[in-house]
Amino acid sequence: MSFIRISRVLTGLLMTVSPVAWADLPLNVEDLITDKGKVKLDLSLAYANMDRSGVSTGEPIIVQTGPTSFVTVPTLVGESIGNSDTLVATFGMRYGLTAKAEVYARTSSLSSSHRSSGVGGTTSSSEAGFADAWTGINYQFRKDDDGPAVLGFVEIALREKHRRDSASFKSVMLGVTTYKAIDPIVFSLTAAYRFNQTRRDGTRDYQPGNLLLLNPSVGFAVNDRVTLTTGVQWTRRQADRFDGERQGVDRTATDLLLGVGYGFAKGNTLNATLKVNASGRGGSELRANWLYTF
Repeated sequence: MSFIRISRVLTGLLMTVSPVAWADLPLNVEDLITDKGKVKLDLSLAYANMDRSGVSTGEPIIVQTGPTSFVTVPTLVGESIGNSDTLVATFGMRYGLTAKAEVYARTSSLSSSHRSSGVGGTTSSSEAGFADAWTGINYQFRKDDDGPAVLGFVEIALREKHRRDSASFKSVMLGVTTYKAIDPIVFSLTAAYRFNQTRRDGTRDYQPGNLLLLNPSVGFAVNDRVTLTTGVQWTRRQADRFDGERQGVDRTATDLLLGVGYGFAKGNTLNATLKVNASGRGGSELRANWLYTF
């Protein structure tokens, strides 16, 4: 088995299309977990375009900023036709605690614009500023030897911005990823669950819907620098609640993920991912991620 080829596949595959089964874990075979005492810089930029038609209850826009990280953008767009553009920038740092565990933190800011039209006319709005901040830990339970590798993570929201107020320590995400490398192919499966507690937003109690995510994917090493990836992501998001009352219905969605990864050098990788909705909602997302080891 070619170590370099498999290494590149994992970098592109697990960073690009694995839906946060370990909160944006950098996936290079030799860098599954940040080396003890080392620091990694993790930067990403995500663009999302959403188009909605028909009667809406004002569901928030969910932008995926990493394999298993999401930013929720509150919106009141709810007329017969609505279109929005959202740009989310994320800055993250990782630190190796042991050979099998790393701690990390990240913060995101956003800029979005919304346009809608209906019987009452045409309206537009925009917003920009802080989105959220999270911290967590990644742990490698098993290496890819006699059986598939297994990694897991847990993270908690330090701060989340809502329509009127912010909340701390009210959301938790748990996940696990398993993969098997067969040179030059890597098969992986990620499962994650985001649990949201009730928090105060203005004068009302607000509980964002919980999120379940499944993502099988395949990566192929074109050469020792370039990796192509593809996968399918299925999500189920429960309806939000205000003062205990459900807003809308539970939503499921299936997305096609296409990615490419390029390794400049050891510890310096750039990945790009295109997410296109196949069913459940309209819209697409484009995400770029740069991982650098100090």
